[in-house]
Amino acid sequence: MRDVLDRMARARRPPMHLLSPQQARAAYEAGAGVLEITPPKLARVEDFIIPARDGHALPARLVAPSMGRLPVLLYFHGGGFTIGSIASHDVLCRQLSHLAHCAVLSVGYRLAPEHKFPVAAHDAWDATAWLAGNRTLLGLDGTRMAVGGDSAGGTLAAVCAVLARDAGLPLALQLLFYPGCAAHQDTPSHTTFAQGFVLEEAHITWFFNQYIRSPADRDDWRFAPLNAPDVDGVAPAWVGLAECDPLVDEGVLYADKLRAAGVAVDLEIYRGVTHEFIKMGRAIAPARQAHADAAAALRQAFNP
Repeated sequence: MRDVLDRMARARRPPMHLLSPQQARAAYEAGAGVLEITPPKLARVEDFIIPARDGHALPARLVAPSMGRLPVLLYFHGGGFTIGSIASHDVLCRQLSHLAHCAVLSVGYRLAPEHKFPVAAHDAWDATAWLAGNRTLLGLDGTRMAVGGDSAGGTLAAVCAVLARDAGLPLALQLLFYPGCAAHQDTPSHTTFAQGFVLEEAHITWFFNQYIRSPADRDDWRFAPLNAPDVDGVAPAWVGLAECDPLVDEGVLYADKLRAAGVAVDLEIYRGVTHEFIKMGRAIAPARQAHADAAAALRQAFNP
């Protein structure tokens, strides 16, 4: 991990928070696959669209290791609600599909600042509800479904788990890689890992300034799941955190909140790694371990 950080420092790329959103997206896409593993070959790869509540067409990609009626993970990519895409997280989704032997549907929700809060949350739930009603039409198992995501995508997955509970939609699992859960950047880990650990406080502030309409949005539970008034009865959770990450404390706090409500939680903290580590499998062994652990959780949830 230290070697990766040293190489990132030597590259002397402009800090993301000094770029425009369009420049930041291009820079992220250009570097997204540099440290990724070789993606597995899968039998099924399909691109299509999902209609959002306002008629907007959300891009989506379905990958699966076979053409059978498999269970499905609905996945939301990370990127601070501002950057990231189906393409930037394609290798990760293919790897989870391969290891868990399930279908993975990745959704391109709308990004800030063009689309402010709560558009991303609405898009995520619209995709969840659409998939719940169309699984059999896609040739998937109509009874086994999970939601997941990393970073901001983990936030969206956690939100969808609460909304699914409210809608009476059973989910087998919520798969959360270092999710953003808190309203404010005030936990000790935000101070300890504020600089030099991939995701910096300046980046987080920049992301959130793109996304929120006003400071009041931070206290909305759809921005900060820790503010959800009630998480009783939500889907079981697998939570994978990075030790050297500003978000690690709030991830632990959310796992504790779920456990206090009687929700089954499997919490893994991967030592010595930073935010974004799950996309560094070629260089970071714990990334490959996290892929295996997450896939094992999916297999167990889909086949209890």
